[in-house]
Amino acid sequence: MTEADRDVFYEAVSAYPNGRSTAARLALTAREQGYGGVVLRTDPDRETAVGPANPTEIADADGIDAVDGVEIRTDSPGSASGALGEHRAEHTLVILAGGTGEMNRFAAEEPRIDVLARPMAGRGDVDHVVARAAARNGVRIEFDFSSVLRTSGGRRVRAVSDLRKLRELVGKYDVPYVVSAGAGSHLELRAPRELAAVGEVIGFPREAVLEGLSEWGRLAARNRDLQGGSFIEPGVRVESYDEES
Repeated sequence: MTEADRDVFYEAVSAYPNGRSTAARLALTAREQGYGGVVLRTDPDRETAVGPANPTEIADADGIDAVDGVEIRTDSPGSASGALGEHRAEHTLVILAGGTGEMNRFAAEEPRIDVLARPMAGRGDVDHVVARAAARNGVRIEFDFSSVLRTSGGRRVRAVSDLRKLRELVGKYDVPYVVSAGAGSHLELRAPRELAAVGEVIGFPREAVLEGLSEWGRLAARNRDLQGGSFIEPGVRVESYDEES
């Protein structure tokens, strides 16, 4: 794998205290596996236990882009809306954990959300209404391969079935998406080529999985540009004018 290839692929990880490995350990392993960046999925309710990871320090130490992300986890759209107002301006990426029909619909209809994570978890489901709304609002839907990678028997069969259904809807309605192994430990990380092989089981061409890994980085680059000082909210920018003109 070339250096150019490495710069394309990102993985979204849950570091300690949300996961079992430190952000630095996850970043180091991701770099060794061929990733050019990691998205740190911080749970705002738990980060105060050890303090938030510093993406700049990780990037400097490990030679990998570290993206400041927040993952909102709640079963109430009202609580999610409040958290969005609090965290949208503070983080490069805002992720909302789905898993119920109500939360999946809320995320898909909210353009301030970058990624709807794990929409098929728990009692979650995605239908044509959610898919259309996500496509319209530019909300990326996550293909989380963790259940395929780390379960067996009936749970794994169901996970594959759910991902196949999600794949059909995403393809039919041209929904933007991201791909992740759902790693909370450096031992759970998988190289891009391994995730591409898993993707083939659920009907993904290899290139489609790699596109989903690249999309994390493209989202981060877009939002960093938007948050560079002229961005107020989706679709609204402050333009500079020459007072003498």
